[in-house]
Amino acid sequence: MAMLLQAAAVRLGIASGLDLAQSCRRHFPAHVNFILWLGCEIAVVACNLAEVLGMACGLALLFNIPLPIGVCVTAADVFLLLTLQRRGVRQFEGLIIALVALIGACFAVQIWWLHPSAAAVAGGFVPTLQILSSPQMLYVAVAIFGATVMPHNLYLHSAIVKSRQYERCERGIRQAIRFATLDSNVALGFALFVNVGIMVLAAGAFNRPGQTPIATLEDAYRLLSPLLGVSAASTVFGIALIASGLSSSITGTLAGQVVMEGFLKIRVSRMKRAVLTRCLAIGPAVAIAVTTGNAGVGRLLVLSQVILGLQLPFAVVPLLWFTTRRRHLGVHAFTRLASVALWSVAGALILVNLWVIYVLL
Repeated sequence: MAMLLQAAAVRLGIASGLDLAQSCRRHFPAHVNFILWLGCEIAVVACNLAEVLGMACGLALLFNIPLPIGVCVTAADVFLLLTLQRRGVRQFEGLIIALVALIGACFAVQIWWLHPSAAAVAGGFVPTLQILSSPQMLYVAVAIFGATVMPHNLYLHSAIVKSRQYERCERGIRQAIRFATLDSNVALGFALFVNVGIMVLAAGAFNRPGQTPIATLEDAYRLLSPLLGVSAASTVFGIALIASGLSSSITGTLAGQVVMEGFLKIRVSRMKRAVLTRCLAIGPAVAIAVTTGNAGVGRLLVLSQVILGLQLPFAVVPLLWFTTRRRHLGVHAFTRLASVALWSVAGALILVNLWVIYVLL
């Protein structure tokens, strides 16, 4: 799903010269744009909330920093953004690649220590209809949708690809779309292995017969080394938490900037945008950390990703509206077969979201 949707974002940005937010502002009524902008801003803040909590948990586990203080310390990454802003977009990309590679390495090492059953891992790829009747499973599934695809990243990707160098002709545009899509698919292919690694580690290490259920990240950190039989396992887990929060913080800030400029024509520096989104996230994070501790933080982490999942259709439908119609992209619009596949994805997301709302209510 992510590969198809990111391919649509690539096609929109390169073929039209407009990112998704700019396209919405140009073609949709003001009240529709306001709803789409507001939903995307909520998604950005929800993502930032998860970044803050994830990094704070990592700091608490590795350095015994109390959660409320750790939440406040995460504001320091704003200064890192300011430094990178002066060095250009390539520095952002390089840091994100390095952080994602670090996360992947952390989980790859832990999977190596775990030695999971290949048959059990393969069996985990087979869908089960039980998810439709289990509110808890459905809730987590929607969170995984949101955490994997991230609606604001569709806006960001459609903006970033515009900076690519290519010949401004039909052949050059097609070639640019092809190479940018390949780049995106390679990145998402790597992300698949990271996500599978996370889930295999959780299933293999924390769901053994007779074992007490793991309720918090602190439990996972404390039990990981004894379960895997490697003293460094918990430390590697904490490093991955911090790296994932930091990488998402960078992309979240860039996405927020793209959305604000595209929908509202308000230009702000990345520094100001980072401060704004971080302030909106730190308040609730500190309140939860103080009042509920680790258990509340874990629930809030999942909730923030559910919010992203529920917001996905509000980014996907406009994206496909522009990329599957010749009226907007001409010869570069998706073919009928590709359009059917893309709208099937959108329909599935909408149905899942409606079902999870119904089940939860």
